[in-house]
Amino acid sequence: MRLIVAAPLVAVMGFAGLALTESARQTARASDLGQLAQLGAEAGGLAHRLQYERIVAADLLTRGAPDQQDAFADATTATDAAVAGYRRQRARVPVGAAAEQAVLPRIDAALANLAPLRAQVRTAERASVSAMTFSYRIVIADLLGLRESVTLGVVEPRIADGIRASAALSTVAEAVGQQQVAVLRAVTAGQLTPALQQDITAARTGVTEASLAFQALARPAWQGWWEQAGSGENALRLQRLLDQVARTAVGDRLELDLGTWLTATQQWAVRLAELRLRVDGAVLDDIRAAHADQRRRTVVEAAAALLALLLTAFVTWAVARQITRRLRRLRDAANAVAFERLPQVVARLQEPDSASVDPDDLARRQAVDALEVSGDDEIGEVGQAFNAVHRAAVRTAAEQAVMRANTAEIFIHLSRREQRLVDAVLAQVDRVERDETDPDRLHQLYALDNLATRMGRINASLLVLGGVGVGRVRHHDVPLPQVLQAAQSQIEHYARIRLGLVDGDVAVAAESVDEVVHLLAELMENATGYSPPATEAWVTGRSLGDRVIVQISDEGVGLPPHRRQQLNDLLAQPPAIDVATVRAMGLVVVGQLATRLGAAVQLRSGPRRGTIAEVTLPAALLRPLPPEEFLLTPERPSRRAARATVASPVVPATVVPAGPRPAVVPAGARPAPQPWAGGPAADRALPVAPVFQPASSATADAPTEELIIFDQVNHWFQADRPGDDASWAGPADDAWRTAARADEPRVAGTTTSGLPRRQPQEHLVPGGVPAPRQATEHRDPARVATAMAAYARGVAGRRTNLITN
Repeated sequence: MRLIVAAPLVAVMGFAGLALTESARQTARASDLGQLAQLGAEAGGLAHRLQYERIVAADLLTRGAPDQQDAFADATTATDAAVAGYRRQRARVPVGAAAEQAVLPRIDAALANLAPLRAQVRTAERASVSAMTFSYRIVIADLLGLRESVTLGVVEPRIADGIRASAALSTVAEAVGQQQVAVLRAVTAGQLTPALQQDITAARTGVTEASLAFQALARPAWQGWWEQAGSGENALRLQRLLDQVARTAVGDRLELDLGTWLTATQQWAVRLAELRLRVDGAVLDDIRAAHADQRRRTVVEAAAALLALLLTAFVTWAVARQITRRLRRLRDAANAVAFERLPQVVARLQEPDSASVDPDDLARRQAVDALEVSGDDEIGEVGQAFNAVHRAAVRTAAEQAVMRANTAEIFIHLSRREQRLVDAVLAQVDRVERDETDPDRLHQLYALDNLATRMGRINASLLVLGGVGVGRVRHHDVPLPQVLQAAQSQIEHYARIRLGLVDGDVAVAAESVDEVVHLLAELMENATGYSPPATEAWVTGRSLGDRVIVQISDEGVGLPPHRRQQLNDLLAQPPAIDVATVRAMGLVVVGQLATRLGAAVQLRSGPRRGTIAEVTLPAALLRPLPPEEFLLTPERPSRRAARATVASPVVPATVVPAGPRPAVVPAGARPAPQPWAGGPAADRALPVAPVFQPASSATADAPTEELIIFDQVNHWFQADRPGDDASWAGPADDAWRTAARADEPRVAGTTTSGLPRRQPQEHLVPGGVPAPRQATEHRDPARVATAMAAYARGVAGRRTNLITN
């Protein structure tokens, strides 16, 4: 293909990079191997010094002569010098090579513990020779293990065999040192015990095996060095001593001069150390030569790769420049479509009027302006493919928008139909309850009433998911306590809700009452549904001036932090309509309502257990109340009164629902006391004015009661005033009479708490202040639709009563 002319450049760069990377890795590996081999050589020298220090310490512990103290001091000084050399080389080892092995930290820890071990050798009168020599043996074994580990990863067989041969020499020296200590202990003990004989035999076997391993790995020159080290008068003397030790039976006294034994074995150890140094030097020379050769190879490969890259770049530059320009234009157009045009189309499809969109027509119109395809080569085909993908994405988004809108419309129609049936059921239940006197059947009717109320809340939730409001047409604000009580009356376990401290000096705006009640009812339902049946859920509402905080806390098991965060994200950004939304409808509805109201809902963990749902109502939803409107009442009305609170536009001052609704009793009878789920607020309730009075037309057999307000306003409609005595008065006289009554305020009525209420604008003098001109009010189409739906629902709910009556 014409557009793949850049492939040679990429291929050359790739192969050159691989070759150079491998060459650089081999060079670095050779350098690291040199450092590790040098560290192994230092470890071998340190092991030799520790072996000598061990035999001197054992001699000091067995005989304890003053000259042996000096010998031990000289041995420790030489060992400290070897330790310093080892640590310097240890610091040069790169991280990631053998430094990751566990043996290096063990060696560092063992070297740090040499000082206490030496102090014990100098000061302990009866220190154990076996325990001391075992401590030295552990350190030496780790050093020898380090020498063996250097060969890991070595590719060159010659170098690997050389390192193993040097490690075998260190192993021979260690076996000789162990044999020294074992013979020393046997001579000091006075007889050859089975354990000591076993140690001597094991050490002699170790010498033989390590010697054979060295000879198998050694080069011819190294084998000659081995023969020279093992010949001579000193070697013969050592062999005679070894034979004497081997001939001693178990339980016999080992007749051996310790001085001669220690001198002969130490001379053999020195010759082994010299041989090891020569072998290490040869191995290091091989490593340095391999490193230099690898470095030269890397330089040659780098030069060749650079030349190939330059030639390839020069050949492909012209074609690549043209391809780059076309790809850049294609990229800019694709970015504009992906990050600007397509998100704008999707955002427009989220609007409520997207149900009338034709997906095919919209996709066709959007695809025209997507990408400008130039050429019939591969780049042009990519542009055409991107246009096809963009067209399919727009069509899919439009189809989903239409589907969401249709689903929302289905929810709305189903909810309104079901709500009319629920209203009819409630009307029937109300009519039956008025005539029912049996407490058991009345209790069952209350349960049916509560079930129908909850069904109405589910229908309202479907309306919320459909994108419309749930409120009725209201003209009065509702105090916060009544809003909480109305929400309580809409849940199943309303008796488990306890109202705590609630500020009554604030009310919820009339147009938002039903949505706030619905939101709080869903949260109360969750609080009682996800907590043990024997527990209670507490609700508090506090006014903070510019907002109201409502907290609903339960005593359940609570939520894990990750699950609580997921639910808080769902409340902050409720998802679109789908199956999962309907399954978890409660919190989704809460999130939708909070978004519509501008409120905030957050779940938090309780102080001890459970969950706290915190609702923040903004100032736009709140209205202040005068003091006479929120005084406490002496007793709490029924749940039915609470439901009436949100069902009627005219709301009483304070209604606090608690237990089941009171039974309907005839006039003059004493109703049965009802349980009250409130708190100590009843003891602090203020007296209120009476609402009912005996009717003047009541008989003894059928006493009745009528509202006081009826008696107070009845005289308004009586025509008993003369009509001609004031025919001469004019507008000025009315103004004078109004001004004269200013110092004698007339009470128009009383509040539900018994406080006087005056008539607004009663003392305005006619003609004094012009009436303010009412501005044209903007009407929200969604609220108008909600109001019409509420009106239709009310008419349908009352139609049955009109027919039956």
